[in-house]
Amino acid sequence: MRLIPAIDIIEGKCVRLSKGDYGTKKVYNENPLEVAKQFESHGIQHLHLVDLDGAKSKHIVNHKVLESIASQTSLKIDFGGGLKSDEDLKIAFESGASQITGGSIAVKDKDTFMGWLQTYGPEKIILGADANNEKVAVSGWLEESEQELVPFIQYYQQEGIHYVICTDISKDGMLQGPSFDLYQKILSRSAAGLKLIASGGISAFDELPKLAEIGCEGTIIGKAIYENRISLKQLEQYILENGQGTRA
Repeated sequence: MRLIPAIDIIEGKCVRLSKGDYGTKKVYNENPLEVAKQFESHGIQHLHLVDLDGAKSKHIVNHKVLESIASQTSLKIDFGGGLKSDEDLKIAFESGASQITGGSIAVKDKDTFMGWLQTYGPEKIILGADANNEKVAVSGWLEESEQELVPFIQYYQQEGIHYVICTDISKDGMLQGPSFDLYQKILSRSAAGLKLIASGGISAFDELPKLAEIGCEGTIIGKAIYENRISLKQLEQYILENGQGTRA
């Protein structure tokens, strides 16, 4: 299982929120590149980079941060937050993203999202399936749609999606443990080959082997690192012992 630390960006700074609430913003570092280099120095190969300004304003904003990390580290970056147009996607890939995550757009503008999948292929496009009470949330989690989570994932899997990041918003940033039952449910109801990336609520190192056991392909770790609940040394050890797997 791949370990994927997260960097969330507001105004160019590394922040974390609780349950996606912008009012809970806590700045952890003024320099995201510094944080990314620290991850890399501990053997981490992947990074989940979220443009929270972009999610709010509905277009890419912090692409310069992406460019700076991509050009000065070897991290494979999946980038999301506010990607709404072909131009946004072009900027993200030109700025160094290895993959992009589309969430709201997959709910609100299926044609555009499917166009991206056809143009760039399933190794480059991740479905962002973030949910509250198993209903898909959109617009930087500021809105809840009527779309049921599991059928949403099943639909896009039939359309060719391989990678899905699923965040249980009620758990995100709360350091109370991830939604093991939800991930188990998704994997049991999905077709074979789904690469499910767990996100939200990771609070202790011993949760990681459990997620691997369920069958998650990756897990995104955010606040637990910044609040020193999980050390980078522990992640480095896990990578050395288990390997991290690479994308095709």
